[in-house]
Amino acid sequence: MNFKVGMISLGCPKNQVDGEIMLEKLNSNGFDISPTIEGSDIMIINTCGFIEDAKKEAIDTILEVAQYKEAGLVSSIVVTGCLAQRYQDEILKEMPEVDAVIGIGADRDIVKVCQKAALGIKTSFFPNREYLLLEGERMLSTPPHWAYLKISDGCDNKCSYCAIPGIRGGYIERSMESIIEEAKCLADKGVKEIIIVAQDTTKYGLKLYGEYKLAELLKELVKISGIKWIRLFYCYPDRVTDELIDVIAKEDKICSYIDIPLQHCNAEILSSMNRNGSYESLKVLLNKMKSRIPDLSLRTTFMVGFPGETDKQFEELCQFVKEIKFDKMGCFAFSPEEDTPAYDFDNQIDESVKERRAQVLMDIQYSITEDANKDKIGKVYEVIIDEVSDDHCIGRSYLDSPEIDSGIIFKPISKHNVGEFVNVKITSYDGYDLLGEEI
Repeated sequence: MNFKVGMISLGCPKNQVDGEIMLEKLNSNGFDISPTIEGSDIMIINTCGFIEDAKKEAIDTILEVAQYKEAGLVSSIVVTGCLAQRYQDEILKEMPEVDAVIGIGADRDIVKVCQKAALGIKTSFFPNREYLLLEGERMLSTPPHWAYLKISDGCDNKCSYCAIPGIRGGYIERSMESIIEEAKCLADKGVKEIIIVAQDTTKYGLKLYGEYKLAELLKELVKISGIKWIRLFYCYPDRVTDELIDVIAKEDKICSYIDIPLQHCNAEILSSMNRNGSYESLKVLLNKMKSRIPDLSLRTTFMVGFPGETDKQFEELCQFVKEIKFDKMGCFAFSPEEDTPAYDFDNQIDESVKERRAQVLMDIQYSITEDANKDKIGKVYEVIIDEVSDDHCIGRSYLDSPEIDSGIIFKPISKHNVGEFVNVKITSYDGYDLLGEEI
């Protein structure tokens, strides 16, 4: 009997890549992969456990799948990913509906784990996190025209609020040869856009080669035929080198787009976060990037309500956002995570204050985005098509990343397929989305 396995992958793209490797292992070992819960004998829940909202989503998902199991529609539940790694045996203890809980180092053993689950054997398995698979064949869960490419995992930055080092372990990275080989395989499958991900992409090279090698890696990736766009996520500001800036500016295949989570701009708050930087130093870096990379799209993330954040420090952050005018910005409230230094910091901020500050910052960003969208009216962009319907298409320019950014909704002049590139003139906007017509 061929067992059918389904997967719900939560959280970040790095976790999604882990799930794709597991799915390919299962598929190549005789398991059928199901796209739905109802069609699955075994459901794998690949969890996130970074902050409170992510933990709640993971737990709610496990409980939802448990209802399918109670109804006889699913026979076994396997939990892996960051929540499993972080809480381990607590999950089996608190959720008897779960049949297996495995750590991230057990991804390579997912076939055996599912075989046991199918036989009704409970499993709890947490090998060394360094056994996490950084490479391997993947069953892509993204559309066929774009994919994530993970170059490293783990983190040594030790930000005081962050649970990731305790969950994922220390920084580890892949060889340049293996990354290039995987990129070629993705191109052979029809992938036209690759998105470079890691816990800290800009650190790449330091572990294996003793120096930063992201710029050199990008120079090799642009040589791959079939890949048209390369996009960078999770760049740590301290390690955005002049060489990296120059490569992004020079190479047409590398999108003038960089995701650089800053968390804050106030020097005291950043120091308390165990991060470097200040309003002025970050402004200098960002303005240098803007001046040297034509039409750069800057994405960032900020944290509000960090312990001790005063009204004045928050106002400084608001001013920073107004001055820099980020193209894309996310904001989340500080979540006190156990086993992190900030969990025990004095002067914790009230939840209502955190929520209000987050809303104020996002309102500022919306106004910035609205002004930017007005300025785009009349301009023409090369657009990759993500969705096709009878009377319109949805796509993105280099300014936008899939899944997290807005898109361009446009009227086509002929029939198109997903993954095609077309030129679109912007005619209007609707909230964060741009509206246009093919030319």
